Amino acid sequence: MKSIIFICLGNICRSPLAEGVAKAKAKEYGLKIIIKSAGLSTYHNGENPCKVSQNLAKKHGIDISTIVSEHIGKFNLNSFDLIVALDNSNKQQLQKLGYSNVKLLGNFGFNGKDVADLYYHPQKENEVWSMINTAIDNIFNG
Repeated sequence: MKSIIFICLGNICRSPLAEGVAKAKAKEYGLKIIIKSAGLSTYHNGENPCKVSQNLAKKHGIDISTIVSEHIGKFNLNSFDLIVALDNSNKQQLQKLGYSNVKLLGNFGFNGKDVADLYYHPQKENEVWSMINTAIDNIFNG
């Protein structure tokens, strides 16, 4: 695998967190891989990740503060080896747009479970961290 992109709705909570974790793990594993994140909506274009995600990443030694929300339209998604949706709604929207190489992050060790949206459920930060951290290990080691 040479490239991966993580997709959620606004690209300010879950997908930038996944991007940051994946970049840190790729460096740790010595992998040369393009890692990006994007949102299905344009609501938050140009914004940095939400404070909950930034603080969660920082707690684990990862700085995602410089990531900027971008819309999927900026990317040629077909050029990515793997498109990872953070929840089933995102996956279905991507498939409706014609993308076939879409996987659900929850399929990498969590029986297809959706990753909770920290924008609406900040109290689930530990669950979200565990899912993203474990799933990315499974992606890279699988």
